[in-house]
Amino acid sequence: MTFCVLPGAKSPLPQKEKRPPFMLKFVGFWFRVPMSVRLLGGFLLGTFAGLAGNIYAREQTLRAAETLEPFGTIMIAMLKMVVVPIIFFSLIAGAAALPLKKSGRVGTIVVLWYLVTSIFAAVFGITMAMLVNPTISVESMDIKNPAPMTGGAVPSLARFLEGLFCNPFEAPSSGNFLAIVIFAVIFGLAARVLLDSEKSAEKTAKAIETFLSCVHACGSVTFKLIDWIMEYFPFGIFILTFVNFARSGAILFEPYLNVILSVTIGLLAMIFLIYPLLLFCVCRENPYRVLAKFREPMFTAFTTRSSFATLPVSIKTLNKIGVSPVLTSFSLPLGCTVNMDGACVLLPAYAILAANAFDITITAANLAIILVTVLFASIGAGGIPNGSLFLLFIILKNIGLHDDQVSFVVALAFGIDPLIDMVRTTCNCTGDMVCTYAIAKRVGMFRPPEG
Repeated sequence: MTFCVLPGAKSPLPQKEKRPPFMLKFVGFWFRVPMSVRLLGGFLLGTFAGLAGNIYAREQTLRAAETLEPFGTIMIAMLKMVVVPIIFFSLIAGAAALPLKKSGRVGTIVVLWYLVTSIFAAVFGITMAMLVNPTISVESMDIKNPAPMTGGAVPSLARFLEGLFCNPFEAPSSGNFLAIVIFAVIFGLAARVLLDSEKSAEKTAKAIETFLSCVHACGSVTFKLIDWIMEYFPFGIFILTFVNFARSGAILFEPYLNVILSVTIGLLAMIFLIYPLLLFCVCRENPYRVLAKFREPMFTAFTTRSSFATLPVSIKTLNKIGVSPVLTSFSLPLGCTVNMDGACVLLPAYAILAANAFDITITAANLAIILVTVLFASIGAGGIPNGSLFLLFIILKNIGLHDDQVSFVVALAFGIDPLIDMVRTTCNCTGDMVCTYAIAKRVGMFRPPEG
């Protein structure tokens, strides 16, 4: 039997489907994998490759590490490129979003609560870091220009406070990130005051609104830039982790475990000891029954690792148990922006690790510098992907580290952050809900659901 195919007609025989090339399929699969999994995979592969090379072929592995290292430090350079604009735009927008006049007494109480708990979390984080005292020997590592430092290299408290208020356009070139944070917060607050002032001319108010719209747009563009940079992170993490383990071997496991231990214990203590104590003191009720009501948003925060993704669940949960929507619509979004208790516990651990590794003397003045830096820097973490780690540049620069030393500590931090971030995000969201619930009870904005 034969088929007669007329010119221009389709053949009745089945045609083989054209399959996409393997590389195209792999690229599609790669982008479907969550970023946290890719980061953790890069860390684990880099650890295995570096550790195996250090044990079985040390000389060849060290040469490979020296060749690959620039491709890892590119990641640090890209982070430094965006850290100033993202913090600057985020803080101006966040500070200007505070409805200072409309929020009144309750809004003031919310802001003060977040400030006090952040201070406490920073002190608690420093205490935990000092007790665990994570350290690592860098003598066996070929860190370029290590330049061991002493406490004299860290600015005095007076010089540090003076440096908080300097030319904001000069600050980035000198690496004074905290001065940018202070200026952005004050600038945003000034914009909000002018918007709320009845004396401000209509033309001025419209101009400020236009400016803030531009700030939001610039922030969105910078976030998109971060999304692009993040696509390189798994490769950068793999290379930096490989380089670190190739040079130091299994000795790196100790500081990793020390940091994870210090931070995780501190975060769990905040969630299950400090927050319940605050609830009991303010509300005079069983705090663990209250926390049990928060279990859905707490689980959401743990699994999504995003305060903003958890926000709708938190608002729905608190409204359901009786907190006024007027309060939740103000307190919880604000908490996502400025209340970073988890970052306040996390950042001191890396600061103490860096100080121990590079022989920086920890004095009372240095601890005060770390406290102030962590407090102000944590305000800038809100809304920034992996915001706590972006702020490491501010913390480490203020205790006197050089760029290559900062790169080493940041590489350590990015390697284990997916493991810590789940608990850190849960701590942040729990702190927001505890604040909102407790204030609702105290100011009469709580009505238990009937039945």
